[in-house]
Amino acid sequence: MAEKTTLQQMLDEGQSPWIDNITRDMLTGGKLARLIELGIVGLTSNPTIFQKAIGGSSDYDDELQRLVRENKSLIEIYDNLVLDDIREAAKTLRPVYDRTGGRDGYVSIEVAPSLAYEEEKTFVEARRLWELLGLPNIMIKIPGTEPGIKAFQRAITAGTNVNVTLLFGIDNYRRVAEAYIAGLEARVAQGQPVDHLASVASFFVSRVDTEVDKRLNDLIAAATDEATKNELKGLQGRAAIANAKLAYAAYQEIFAGPRWEALAAKGARTQRCLWASTSTKNPAYRDVLYVEELIGPETVDTMPQATIDAMLDHGQVVRTLDRDLSGARADLAAIERHGISMDEVTAKLQKDGVKLFSDSFNELVSTIDAKRQEMMAHAG
Repeated sequence: MAEKTTLQQMLDEGQSPWIDNITRDMLTGGKLARLIELGIVGLTSNPTIFQKAIGGSSDYDDELQRLVRENKSLIEIYDNLVLDDIREAAKTLRPVYDRTGGRDGYVSIEVAPSLAYEEEKTFVEARRLWELLGLPNIMIKIPGTEPGIKAFQRAITAGTNVNVTLLFGIDNYRRVAEAYIAGLEARVAQGQPVDHLASVASFFVSRVDTEVDKRLNDLIAAATDEATKNELKGLQGRAAIANAKLAYAAYQEIFAGPRWEALAAKGARTQRCLWASTSTKNPAYRDVLYVEELIGPETVDTMPQATIDAMLDHGQVVRTLDRDLSGARADLAAIERHGISMDEVTAKLQKDGVKLFSDSFNELVSTIDAKRQEMMAHAG
């Protein structure tokens, strides 16, 4: 029997490895199918990924030309290009969905990030995408802003699979998990089934260290004694993992007890924590740091291709996620003690994340429009 890949070993630990990327050649050339053979069981996309895929290749030009000839509007062209890829990925992953009874095999597509602070428009767009795609193994991504959480709760009640994205703070996550449970309860009260619904809560990991390390560097530069400098240096690269570990502890606490058990008895599934932004931004850190340190059951880890390659090559799979929680708490307490507010850090990161995705979305639409104008001019 062939030795299991590290991705398959992650599955044995109860963690689902997904890929955080989508390109047309990945779908048409069989690359996604090969990754599934290695152990990948889901896919996430976002506006930045699509901007790179469509803006950075000619793979979409033939379809774009056809849509221009059909006199499609800009938003219709966007829908066609993006949703075609999502459908194809969902089709490729459908056997995984069927084999796992709906636990995995999902493909995520994001609501336009410009709607992140508008509850009604987010809900309407989430439902539009859900109904337009009409596939059971789709998740609609909604950002975990306060209006986004309200839209998410309504979407769950309406029977939509949702990936709540751009989560950084633990209190923010608790509100998301509460909204999920409340959404399911409202659905049950309407006499609707909940056994087919799925949701994940996407924590962005590495960005937490990037922001905290920057603030620690400022403190190190200002420190006058070696002991303080050394203590601050020892905290670098520790905030993100500690934060995720405590989020997972919150997950275990929330999805237990009589309230949850009443929903579970009706077939409801927990909203798993998903670790996103798992590539290492600091070259001083091990390239699989944010994967190896967060391995544990009932979770998802979505990785870019380079991180998947690194895990397949030299990753170590050991259950680490619920190890040394007291150490995680101590790390965050020490960071706070030095004047770095994790609430402030995580709020800033969410705001920055919404802007980053909005900028990418706008750039993507501009790229499509520029190609469209050029093709119309040539056609004329």
